[in-house]
Amino acid sequence: MAIYNKISVIGGGAWGTALAAMSARAGRDVLLWAREEAVVTSLNTTQENKDFLPDIALPKSLKATGSLKEAAAADLVLMVVPAQFVRSVALELKGHLKDSTPLVLCAKGIEQISGKLINDVVTEILPKSPLVVLSGPTFAREVALGLPSAVTIASRYQKIAENVADTLGQPTFRPYLSRDVIGAEVGGAVKNVLAVGCGIVAGLGLGDNARAALITRGLAEMIRFGEAFGAKRETMMGLCGLGDLILTCSSPQSRNMSLGMALGQGKAVAEIMSGRISVAEGYHTASILAEIAQRENIEMPIAGAVNDILHKGGNVKKIVQDLMNRPYVSEL
Repeated sequence: MAIYNKISVIGGGAWGTALAAMSARAGRDVLLWAREEAVVTSLNTTQENKDFLPDIALPKSLKATGSLKEAAAADLVLMVVPAQFVRSVALELKGHLKDSTPLVLCAKGIEQISGKLINDVVTEILPKSPLVVLSGPTFAREVALGLPSAVTIASRYQKIAENVADTLGQPTFRPYLSRDVIGAEVGGAVKNVLAVGCGIVAGLGLGDNARAALITRGLAEMIRFGEAFGAKRETMMGLCGLGDLILTCSSPQSRNMSLGMALGQGKAVAEIMSGRISVAEGYHTASILAEIAQRENIEMPIAGAVNDILHKGGNVKKIVQDLMNRPYVSEL
């Protein structure tokens, strides 16, 4: 067993702050990088991230910096910037990060400009970095508060994955190991789009039966998409697939579900997005997910419907009605 004692977290949003706090509670020396100067100042002077995770006291040992060069000088780096910014930050890290430093990818999404999963984007820029994916059913606030959570840690580097699990694992943060990087990433990306759909169902007041049906049929879409790219079905039936889907589709704590709820209540997409500082990854993933599904002939009617609402000006009530009027087919 090897422990990485010096950890840097790249990304000062709610999830990055929560992972930094959790790592500090595990007894590690943690430095958090944030692009926003206000976040760095708030963390270093008040032990609070007032912009992205307010009213939670963070460990006093947790420090923040605005220097990527300083953050790169760690034994282990957690990449927690939003999916659409991973490429630009990885390019900035290049030249500062040692080839041997493990990089834990914590963003959930598919890059819009390329259609690539996050591990493929980072491999393109940092081809020698050992990559690990951390994904699972976790709300940032609960992790930051030290409430019990469990996650998947997936990597093709099994020993490094074990070391990451030993480094981050604790009674309130339980890691489970996997070699299925694609499955872990697909689960985290697709569930965000489906959560927008569940939010729409809730916003329209269609009831819990409809939400349960959407979660179940959404899982079928996730599995179809994942298997088309080599993911294992059992991975998507685990924490980083079904587990994350259930959580994200069950509470307005989810930025994606709350986005959908606002849509179902009649608010315009532009109005909703303009009032947010935190990223709802499902908004950005929906268009590229629908594009890939159409190109590869993967049946994903729910994801397609969410994309039509978010990016094509589709009428919410009509699209939901059209989904319910689709031909009857075998469940399997």
